Amino acid sequence: MRLFLFFLISATCVTSASADEREEEGFSEPIATTVQLPTFGVSFDADGVLQCVRRTDPTGRLILERLAAARQELPGRLAFRSPNRKVSLVRLHKAIRDRGIRGEDATSVMRHLAGLTQITSVYCYPESGDIVVAGPAEPWITDLRGEAVGIHTGRPTLHLDDFVVALRAYAPTNGRRVFVGCTINPRVEGLGKLQAFQRKIPKVVNDNQRAQVARWVAEGVQESLGMADVRVFGIPATSHFARVMVEADYRMKRIAVGVEIPPVKMATFASSLKASRNGELQRWWFTPNYDGVLSSPDRLAMRLSGQGVQLQTELKEFLPDGSMQGTNQKASKAMETFARSFTLKYGDIAQVDRVYAQLRQMVDYLIVAAYFREFDWYAKAKWDASEFSEDDFYAIEELQNPATAPVVVNVFWKQRRLFAPAGGGVSIVAQDALDKMMDDSDLLRDRAEGQPMKDDRHWWWD
Repeated sequence: MRLFLFFLISATCVTSASADEREEEGFSEPIATTVQLPTFGVSFDADGVLQCVRRTDPTGRLILERLAAARQELPGRLAFRSPNRKVSLVRLHKAIRDRGIRGEDATSVMRHLAGLTQITSVYCYPESGDIVVAGPAEPWITDLRGEAVGIHTGRPTLHLDDFVVALRAYAPTNGRRVFVGCTINPRVEGLGKLQAFQRKIPKVVNDNQRAQVARWVAEGVQESLGMADVRVFGIPATSHFARVMVEADYRMKRIAVGVEIPPVKMATFASSLKASRNGELQRWWFTPNYDGVLSSPDRLAMRLSGQGVQLQTELKEFLPDGSMQGTNQKASKAMETFARSFTLKYGDIAQVDRVYAQLRQMVDYLIVAAYFREFDWYAKAKWDASEFSEDDFYAIEELQNPATAPVVVNVFWKQRRLFAPAGGGVSIVAQDALDKMMDDSDLLRDRAEGQPMKDDRHWWWD
């Protein structure tokens, strides 16, 4: 999600004595937002319009039923947690092909990579012609949002669909520099209307008009900006991979302006905001945090560590015609505070909020796929993975294409100033991770311990 913009307007309130007294005590009076949406995920209607959704299970009955079903359906070791489960991609490929020959689809166990919740290491074995991914795993259920999550931790389970999307983006025949991401862009005509509306906002507001003016501003900003256009780059827009990026971007935006409660205690843009210049455009976007990529000296093993994702920020400005351009001005303290707080807290956020854990998974997939291509693991393992690029062999589930999203608006008073921030990305260039990669000789030992089982009928093991 590469582009993340906020437009800020502000007005000054002439307060009464009683209001001054409240301000001296640190009192602020938030005004109801124009966009009040639930916080548990997003969906897209038939026209591709994004909307937030809430699904509840007040009695817990549905989850208990799914837990019971999962324990019945998951055989053997799959019903138990594993700190380091291994999955052979080469053998998995063969198992899917064998099922296809019999006219059968890939199983749920195959599609969920035997319950892996994270890829922490990858190993190449030229001597046996194998490529292995490893990480923590646990039994899983489908939650109320339709996502597979671990029974013990609630962390999202890896999905082969997402991995295949990354492998296709970094196919061995594709030598280009790959950019994967998304933007949620306010429309030029909307920004033009917003400029016109801004000129109507009074510079001074009487104390008894605070609530009325706030509601009027909220309605005017929302009506002016209207809908934002969602664009996805580098991967199919109909994929679950794309859905994760768009949701993470959109909900980060809602957290920034104070529409959605942060999943953990943190500083938001709205809570840190003290002053602004009219017409500022704030931009935040997610990028990989590349400091946690380790490789063995022979490049036959790689490890991913750390939180994997960071939030970055910069200022933009818009021209009289409503278009946007860069600026040399430094990002405000509130912008930097939010970006720094979200980055520092990302690991904690991902522990409690599914979409940010999934975003980290997407970054990991792309780095792993880029590593495969960069160091020619396909040739070293003599693995022809080209079938994974064919829908006839492995069809990726198609979801509703995200096309538009309501611009997020919030209006609130802070002491004598009225603020109306409105939002209008994710930028992943996985090759950059390989430029900052560090050697780790311990991976040679780890690779030896991760040797595939001799019985090649087994594509996963603990």
